[in-house]
Amino acid sequence: MGDDLVLDTAIRDWVLIPLSVVMVLIGVLRYFVSKLMRSSQTPDAKIVKEGQIVIRAKNLRAGANLIPAKAFRARKSYYSNEDNGLLHVPKDQAQNAQAQMFSDPNMAMDMMKKNLSMIIPQTLTFAWVNFFFSGFVAAKIPFPLTQRFRSMLQNGIDLSTVDVSYVSSRSWYFLNLFGLRGLFSLILGEENATDDTQRMMQMGGFGFDASKSLGAEKDNLDLVQHDWVMPKFEQRAEAVLRKLVS
Repeated sequence: MGDDLVLDTAIRDWVLIPLSVVMVLIGVLRYFVSKLMRSSQTPDAKIVKEGQIVIRAKNLRAGANLIPAKAFRARKSYYSNEDNGLLHVPKDQAQNAQAQMFSDPNMAMDMMKKNLSMIIPQTLTFAWVNFFFSGFVAAKIPFPLTQRFRSMLQNGIDLSTVDVSYVSSRSWYFLNLFGLRGLFSLILGEENATDDTQRMMQMGGFGFDASKSLGAEKDNLDLVQHDWVMPKFEQRAEAVLRKLVS
């Protein structure tokens, strides 16, 4: 049955194309609404400084083997020393920072605005799709898929005999919801407010957690095993010169 199924061109014209166009327009509208709702806040100098410390520590980890062992140990102690290391955060200070972060009303309000700008439009859009377009087979993937993709691509239709490569209208909505990031980047630029995947992952957070980031980077730096590459490079260079001379 899956091989003999022919999609009506009217479904393409009245379901597939309108649904895709509406998803793009809603994404662009949400970007400008989020921009209007976004409050301008002066960056906290302490948070900026701690973020720069994390970046510098990551750079040290990335280039650890390019400097001598003595220089690496000195820099490592400068960052991860238990007494006055830049990455060391006392437990009481970390708890106070978290409590201050959660008690900041401006930060909580900004997070609520961001979440509402995502939840309300997508809830209304899903209700619109579910009411008008539920039950349609809207498109077909041009390559074969395994049965594991059936629940993802055929949401809303109960036809186990239909080939897995056919996509229901409801599943097409979800594919557009999470798959339009590249298009929005072209239209709105890389720094746009329409990345639903990233936003859903951050819905429970309140931005940069300095104490957690510093502690995690300290643990990563402590695990680095230094192996200076310069002696090995000199040995390889000498071996190459010997071959050239001989």
